[in-house]
Amino acid sequence: MACLHDHSCEDHNCAADWSLYNHIDVPKVVALNESVPGSVKSVFKPWEQRLDTSGGFLESNEGDPELLIFIPFTSDVKIKSISVVGGADGTSPSRMRAFINREGIDFSDAQNMQPVQEWELAENLQGALEYQTRYSRFQGVANLTLHFSDNFGGDTTKIYYIGLRGEATQNKRDVVATIVYEVMPNPSDHKTKSETGGGFSHVE
Repeated sequence: MACLHDHSCEDHNCAADWSLYNHIDVPKVVALNESVPGSVKSVFKPWEQRLDTSGGFLESNEGDPELLIFIPFTSDVKIKSISVVGGADGTSPSRMRAFINREGIDFSDAQNMQPVQEWELAENLQGALEYQTRYSRFQGVANLTLHFSDNFGGDTTKIYYIGLRGEATQNKRDVVATIVYEVMPNPSDHKTKSETGGGFSHVE
């Protein structure tokens, strides 16, 4: 694994330490073209559970391999790498495109917009690969949208795990929203007066 800091990782679980799992607002994660509504939430879990399939998986609709996943965070983050564990028999995604801080993207948008970065993926059934980002472009990320446009020939695309590594800032999204609400008057309260080609590395 390409470590992100300057100490020996032999006795240290760096992949878990740099995981952004606890900063993902999982209840608000959504996917387009998922065969089972809400199943996308099952692919976000702690790094050490990346090969545990008992909690379910994400699968596209039959005959359509595309998936589009919107991932909001509870605080702004810096993303260093992305790991994807897909399915067997050609169902793993083969391409991934990333957009940052763009809400409400649909498939038409994703196909026509320029991504912040895109990757050709390998089949990563054991969770041994991670894809490095162009780190300078993945700063101050409030939300991430991942577009998986194709797979390795399967009738559907299956994803069992998505892992993000990096750092979180102190800019909490809910705190900011509260401050803005309290500082800015709400018109409804005054009606009586007026009316976003890296390579990959092995994770050990």
